[in-house]
Amino acid sequence: MKRKLLLRRLKENGWYFKGHGTNHDFWTNGEVYKSIPRHNDISEWLAKNIIRIAKDNPRNYGV
Repeated sequence: MKRKLLLRRLKENGWYFKGHGTNHDFWTNGEVYKSIPRHNDISEWLAKNIIRIAKDNPRNYGV
């Protein structure tokens, strides 16, 4: 999966960028943090796992 698509899916679930690490970016919904690798292509298994965590822990602001 392309990294841009994964980040778009995270944003749709209320996640936002928190900071940079050495090789990863950190995203959060305010309660749970997840590191996202800085590669153009992310393995399907990893991307699906990250999206599943994002959907299980949504953060809806006033919705």
